[in-house]
Amino acid sequence: MHLLIAEDDKLHRAFLEKVARNTLADLNVLTMAEDGAEAIQEFDAAEYDSVILDLQMPRMTGVEVAKTIWAKKPSTKILFWSNYTEEAYIRGITKIVPSAAVYGYILKSAPAEQLKLALQGVFVAEQCVIDREVRGVQQRAGDRLLGLSELEYEALVDLCLGLTDKAMAARRNVSLRGAQSRLQHLYQKLGLDKGDIPVGEWGPTYNSRTRAISLALSQGILNADALRKEEENLRVWMGRQQK
Repeated sequence: MHLLIAEDDKLHRAFLEKVARNTLADLNVLTMAEDGAEAIQEFDAAEYDSVILDLQMPRMTGVEVAKTIWAKKPSTKILFWSNYTEEAYIRGITKIVPSAAVYGYILKSAPAEQLKLALQGVFVAEQCVIDREVRGVQQRAGDRLLGLSELEYEALVDLCLGLTDKAMAARRNVSLRGAQSRLQHLYQKLGLDKGDIPVGEWGPTYNSRTRAISLALSQGILNADALRKEEENLRVWMGRQQK
C-alpha cells in the first residue's frame, strides 16, 4: 500500500502517521504533505493507491485535491478527515465522487479506535465508511422534501453572490420566470414562503432574500470557502459575457 497524507497541522500529521503505521500492516510507502498543492505534487511524483485528506488546507482545499486526484486516477481510495460537517462541504464531496469509488469521511473529533476502523474499512476492506453525523447531512441534502435540489442550491448560491433575478436567469440560461420560480421553490424549502413568514404590526418580519442568505450561512448549507469558490466561478462567467 502506498499512502499519501495531506494535513497542514503538524500535530495532526504526526497523529495520522502514527495511527496509519500501527493500523495498516501492508503499508509500504507513506508520504506526508503540508498543504493541498504539495499533495498534488507528491501524487504526481509517485504511485499512490490511498490518500488521507484534510478538508481545510492552504492553497488547495481537500475537495479540490480529491477532484484532481480522482480525475487522474479514479480508483484511488480517499479518506477525508475533517472538523466540518457543514452541508457545503458534504455537497462538494458528493459532486466529485467517481462512480464505484471507495472513500470515507471521518471527523477529527472521533476516537482513535474509530479512525483505525475507518482506515481498515476504506484502505483494506475497500468499503465506504462515512461518519454517522455526516451521513445524516448527506441524507438530508438528498431528501427532496428536506434538502435542497441542485437547482434550488444554485439559486441560493446566486442569491448569496448578490445577483439580480435577471442576472440569475442569464447565468443559468433560463427565462426570468424560470429563475424566479427556482427562487420561490428555494423560499418554500427554507420556510420563507409568504405564508410562513411571521407578521407583526410592522409587517413581515423577514425579507425572504436576505433571510435565505442568513439561513444558508447559519445552517452550513454554504460557507466562506464555498462562496469564495463560487465567486471565482462568477468572475469567470462575467468575463465571458464581456467578450
